[in-house]
Amino acid sequence: MRIKILAGAITAALAISVAACGSDDPAPSSTGSNGTATPAATAKVGVILPDTASSARWEQADRPLLGEAFKAAGVESDIQNANGDKAKFGTIADQMLNEGVNALLIVNLDSPSAAAVINKAKQQGVPVIDYDRLTLGGGASYYVSFDNVAVGTAQGEGLVKCMQANGDKSGPVALLNGSPTDNNATLFKQGYEKAIKDAGYTIAADQSVPDWDNTKAGTIFEQMFTKAKGNFVGVDSANDGLAGAVVSVLGRNGEDGKIPTTGQDATDEGLQRVLAGTQCMTVYKAIKKEADAAAQLAIALAKGDTAGADKLATGQVEDTETKQQVKSVLLQPQAIFKDNVKDVVADGFTTAAKLCTTADLKKACQENGVGA
Repeated sequence: MRIKILAGAITAALAISVAACGSDDPAPSSTGSNGTATPAATAKVGVILPDTASSARWEQADRPLLGEAFKAAGVESDIQNANGDKAKFGTIADQMLNEGVNALLIVNLDSPSAAAVINKAKQQGVPVIDYDRLTLGGGASYYVSFDNVAVGTAQGEGLVKCMQANGDKSGPVALLNGSPTDNNATLFKQGYEKAIKDAGYTIAADQSVPDWDNTKAGTIFEQMFTKAKGNFVGVDSANDGLAGAVVSVLGRNGEDGKIPTTGQDATDEGLQRVLAGTQCMTVYKAIKKEADAAAQLAIALAKGDTAGADKLATGQVEDTETKQQVKSVLLQPQAIFKDNVKDVVADGFTTAAKLCTTADLKKACQENGVGA
């Protein structure tokens, strides 16, 4: 019995000794915004994407790019999509917060629902990054996006270029704007409306599309087109999804390729229409750069490195509701016309195989340097 007790005492002593040795060289840790130490090995980021309907980018580009960046940094991530459901958005956020994420990266569906999420996160000491869309009145710690007024300006100037190439130096233009609940849509419009008006064109029709819904966009533009009896020299569509709806309506009314329209996001479908001549231009936002910037910011925050995050977010954007400045990372967009679609391919955002899928498109690709 004495031998057993002695053996147990030795084992316990060894365990204490090992633990003591380990405490001399602790695992990397940091102090989070809630004042608690967060071991680097357990750093975790929660990401909530908005939907699959407003743009193909969220699942096809943002999800894999963010996931790869977190994995490369050795940071755990939970990436989920709210599928356009505000209640689900809140439920996902609650789940992530309960599971102990150290930072949240969100793309809001609207400002009020996202603001509620941000408020809960703040109460738990979890920093929030607004990704691509600023949550007005939300008070997120950081914002990562493109300069969205510049995106709109690129659209407006691009449309002007195409209308002038059509021989229309003035005339009525229709605006098909994004969702009225998306602050980005407001900024896009600010940019393109000014560019169009400054060039001497008039705004003959101006409507927004709820939730960026492409089906609703088709109905809304059909009504705009019918009311104006087709008397437009150009249409500024806020993104490629809306542009697709416009092109369909124009095609059904015998105006296929005759009235230039714009887009945004450089989706495969949008780029194909640009090559085919049915869409005037699109705006390329290098999503990899945006995702990488957001991921690096989230990684720093998840590890408690607020100073490092501040070094990354060198810009500022005003929350127009609170009048507060939000620390930001702002990237620059690129206007894409038929002759520089190849730039998007060269950047690795898409491939020639995805774009050059028909005889006509293969010809257009060859003529514009898109190909292997």
